[in-house]
Amino acid sequence: MRALRISLILLVVLGGLFVLADRVAVGFAEDEAADRIKSTEGLTVTPDVSIEGFPFLTQVLGGELDDVKIGINDYEASTGGTGSATGTIRIDDLDAEMHGVAFSGDYSSATAGSATGTASISYAELLKAAKPEPVEVAPGVKAQIIGLSDGGNGKIKVTVSATVFGKKLSEPVSVLSSLSVSGGTVKVHADSLPKLGVQLAEGRIRSITDFQQKIEQLPGGIKLDKVEAAPDGVEISVKGSDVRLVG
Repeated sequence: MRALRISLILLVVLGGLFVLADRVAVGFAEDEAADRIKSTEGLTVTPDVSIEGFPFLTQVLGGELDDVKIGINDYEASTGGTGSATGTIRIDDLDAEMHGVAFSGDYSSATAGSATGTASISYAELLKAAKPEPVEVAPGVKAQIIGLSDGGNGKIKVTVSATVFGKKLSEPVSVLSSLSVSGGTVKVHADSLPKLGVQLAEGRIRSITDFQQKIEQLPGGIKLDKVEAAPDGVEISVKGSDVRLVG
């Protein structure tokens, strides 16, 4: 009995030491991965990295991590274009979960078999893509988008102000718009046209209400998947395969 008791105590102690070593190792790996992702993506802030699954050390021996979660705040994504037309759009929160992350022996490269995640863009940031300056939509009639907000049920509310023959409408008008993703572009399309008090050609008024925003060069090559309106901005689902994290 004494020998059995001693053996059990040793097993508990060794098990505790293994867990401690495993947690120390995963913490070090997370910090190292965060620094390398920051360098690879040219980030200004260090991302949050969480390596899931236990034990970590056996995953390392197998050369593949089950799941890795990455969080990046204030990510500047490219809006496409070349030369002086090149711009960026700020993504407030970009969270991605990488599955089946294989890495090289010296940890200089890491690639996820698949990835899913979400990204959020504020309405104020998206408004920059909506040509908010006044545009003449008919002789004597100027209109502009002055606000974007949540319209409920996944729709976005587009608020338009107009001036008709020098007189500003007493109240802005709003329309609900549908959101969609095509390739790397978020598109906003009005479900109906705003009533500005004068007859306007549909194409002219849609030049104000309808707009799109290209979003490129997301981390590791992940792509836009779906988009819908939320209380504070648009929520975008992202996904990818063979996503390069490092190297």
